[in-house]
Amino acid sequence: MSDKWGIAHIYASMNNTIITITDMTGAETIAKCSGGMVVDSGSKQSSPYAAMAAAQKAAEAAIGRGFTGVHVRIRAPGGNRSKHPGPGAQAVVRALTRAGLRIGRIEDVTPIPHDGTKSKGGKRGRRV
Repeated sequence: MSDKWGIAHIYASMNNTIITITDMTGAETIAKCSGGMVVDSGSKQSSPYAAMAAAQKAAEAAIGRGFTGVHVRIRAPGGNRSKHPGPGAQAVVRALTRAGLRIGRIEDVTPIPHDGTKSKGGKRGRRV
C-alpha cells in the first residue's frame, strides 16, 4: 500500500483555530474544521480542547479519503497583528498524531510584514 500525504494548514489566532487538510498541491481541500464548529461558547473557540476536537474531526475525514500522513503548516495572524500562534496550535499537532496520521514536516508560515501598514493602537499603544 502506498503512502498518501497531504498538507494540514493550521490557522491559530487568539479567537479561533481553523484546520484545513489539502492534497500535496494545496489545490483540493480534503477536510476542514474550526474550533467554533465543535464548541458552543464563542469564548472557547480558541481553547486547546476545541482545537483538538476540530483536529480529530478533520483527521477522521482525511483518513476516510485514504490519507496516511500530513505535513503541517502553522500560521498565526501575522502582518501587523500577532506573530505568535494561538493556544490551539500545539494541541492540533498532538491530536493529528493521536488520530493516526503521520506527521512529516512542521513549518511556520506566518506572514511577516516588510514595512506594511501602521499597527492598531496609536502612538502610545493600547492604554489599559
